[in-house]
Amino acid sequence: MDRKVLKAATDAMRELGLSEIYIKDSETEIMLKREAGAAPMPMAPKAQTAAAQETPADAVMESPSADWVEVKSPLLGVFYEAASPDAPPFVRPGDHVNKGDVLCIVEAMKMMNEICAETDGTIVDVCAENGALVEYGQLLFKIAEDK
Repeated sequence: MDRKVLKAATDAMRELGLSEIYIKDSETEIMLKREAGAAPMPMAPKAQTAAAQETPADAVMESPSADWVEVKSPLLGVFYEAASPDAPPFVRPGDHVNKGDVLCIVEAMKMMNEICAETDGTIVDVCAENGALVEYGQLLFKIAEDK
């Protein structure tokens, strides 16, 4: 499928507020679907000039700290803090976790991917919102590693 067709389809979904779109041609079949009640997808930013891409001098950039371990999303998907809507979150700030404990679920292509702690420690911060789309490499949690 031509990328232009795919882009046109996603743009149409955004502009018209559609929750589902189905396209089929002789080679490919795609279905784009947004969960009911989900916020409209944001428009992709237009290309910026080099000057516009520079970080403003007053912008605060948070750098990784030696005091905590970053847990980043290994894939693009929807972040869920609990196993079901009525279940309590897997973890909250202040909770102690052990290596291998489930921290959250990232849903991608209807597959529920458990994201687990890579170290023993205490949850410092949950950096994603429940039900929000997370990008590959986006910070999900900060864990103060046990010493």
